[in-house]
Amino acid sequence: MTSSLSAQTDRFVHDRLPPPDQWPKLVYSLPELNIPEQANLVDALFTKAFNHGHADRPMLRSDKITLSYAETLERVNRIAQVLTEDFKLMPGNRVLLRGGNSIGMALSWLGVVQAGLVAVATMPLLRAKELGEIVDKAQPTVAICDATLLDELEQAQAAHPVLGAILKFNALGDPQDLGALCAAKSGQFTPCPTAADDIAMMAFTSGTTGKPKAAVHTHRDVLAACEAWPRHVLKARADDIVMGSPPLAFTFGLGGMLVFPMWAGASVYYPSTGYTPEAMVKLINQVGATICYTAPTFYRQMAAFAKQHGIPSLRLCVSAGESLPDATRQLWKGATGLEIIDGIGATEMFHIFISSTPEDVRRGAIGKPVPGYTAKVVDEQGQELPRGSVGKLAVMGPTGCKYLDDARQRNYVKDGWNYPGDAFTQDADGYFFYQARDDDMIITSGYNVAGPEVEDALLKHPAVAECGVVGLANEERGMIVKAFVVLKPDYSGDAAMVKALQDHVKATLAPFKYPRQIEFLAKLPRTETGKLQRFKLRSS
Repeated sequence: MTSSLSAQTDRFVHDRLPPPDQWPKLVYSLPELNIPEQANLVDALFTKAFNHGHADRPMLRSDKITLSYAETLERVNRIAQVLTEDFKLMPGNRVLLRGGNSIGMALSWLGVVQAGLVAVATMPLLRAKELGEIVDKAQPTVAICDATLLDELEQAQAAHPVLGAILKFNALGDPQDLGALCAAKSGQFTPCPTAADDIAMMAFTSGTTGKPKAAVHTHRDVLAACEAWPRHVLKARADDIVMGSPPLAFTFGLGGMLVFPMWAGASVYYPSTGYTPEAMVKLINQVGATICYTAPTFYRQMAAFAKQHGIPSLRLCVSAGESLPDATRQLWKGATGLEIIDGIGATEMFHIFISSTPEDVRRGAIGKPVPGYTAKVVDEQGQELPRGSVGKLAVMGPTGCKYLDDARQRNYVKDGWNYPGDAFTQDADGYFFYQARDDDMIITSGYNVAGPEVEDALLKHPAVAECGVVGLANEERGMIVKAFVVLKPDYSGDAAMVKALQDHVKATLAPFKYPRQIEFLAKLPRTETGKLQRFKLRSS
């Protein structure tokens, strides 16, 4: 990992990367994936935009302000100046970021990476205990925080004094207000001359297992990711306006809601308040958004409002973060005429590595490997299985898993291949079909049942708003299928509904797949990124 070009004098992260024999094999199989040995991610993105004549085009939008690429760069430079001049941070130092999707959060992330520092973005809903665990792991000495989210971070700081300073954005009149500190700067800053293999960011997993890990990505990793899925599948344009719900602290959101639009010379709209399904549809129309990123559950909830209000400006819809049921895809397509771009990615791989363009969608499939990536379905020994067999997904490409100081690296990377922990099948034409997380496969009386398949069947019943399916231990059958169901208004969760749903699944799938137990809930447990937390359902 060490390069003679490295500008990062603080080697904290470099020194805690996995040993070389546990590294993924990184493959740069396309000409565009050959990133220069010296590269600063943020500088490269701005340089690309300026070289294509986008300096005066909008980049960051809100209901209060719109910043061009040139105006954004000036503000990014001021933040980099504050961090390096006022707080004496050195390349390789970590900076914790805390905020929702906003112009302030975007500027802060870009400023950190422009300065050769390591961005450690955190989810807005994390509590002091969870933030403290991240501080322990990453050892940041400075944090940048949305002024409305200070309380939990200040509690974490009190217990973890390594975090010396908290800068606040939109904290008017406060001496630690980042905006006030930036106002005294020139806006002239030479980007840190990082090596491509210097560290740009640490991304903490969203915690569907309850045990978050820190995935490390270099400047090369993120630039290579820009040349894969965005170039070959999304194909965004400079006139696109992007909206969506994935948090910038989540790599799906960081790519979709900041880095990839910059790569295309497009702009991003960040709302002042949170989304509801109806509000998102109305805002897409108000802003004229052309690309939307959100989770399958949200597309399902938005469909009725999209049909009611229309959504004429929208041309691309992206779903990732959890399995996209075909029932949801068809519901959305029926309401809007738009095909959802499905994709599977991972925090460990930065972004999407299997997907399909709208014109290449195959029902029920996620898609094919994104150009630059290779994928296969393998058995427990890593041997590729015949097409149509259920097995573990293994992936290789220009990005890969590098955990910070974590023994679980050995579980994720084997013989150079990345194992995201998903069960898949692949058909004769090369399309990949998601089955379940490895640990979500239900084996009942010797039969394999994929929870998402049962969920998709349940979602086709008119009474079902949301559902989650898990396997529960059972002495007679080994495991049984149990469904947790959120009903639509005006439906009752009684014995008659249990039977109706069971009969519906039996009529849709092989009868042994029906849920022998059904429990009705007011809502399902989800992460902040919208992923269903099945481990909580299993333990309930």
